[in-house]
Amino acid sequence: MNCPGPSWATVQPSERLADTPAVRRGERWWLTAPGGTIPADDPALTHELDLLAADMDAANRAVAQLMRGEPDQGLG
Repeated sequence: MNCPGPSWATVQPSERLADTPAVRRGERWWLTAPGGTIPADDPALTHELDLLAADMDAANRAVAQLMRGEPDQGLG
């Protein structure tokens, strides 16, 4: 049985991709809005969401590193 998609009210900040309606639960992307939730099934869209999520994660790690005063490791 498939799990239902996340509702707008139950989305955790760590699940949401920045300030977008894109939410990742497990291995699946969802698009959420107050009016409802739909799965993001388009492979091109989910690929771009994966790339954006990876870039956001790298940026967050770089900012955390700077905040700790660690030297820049360069782009990797």
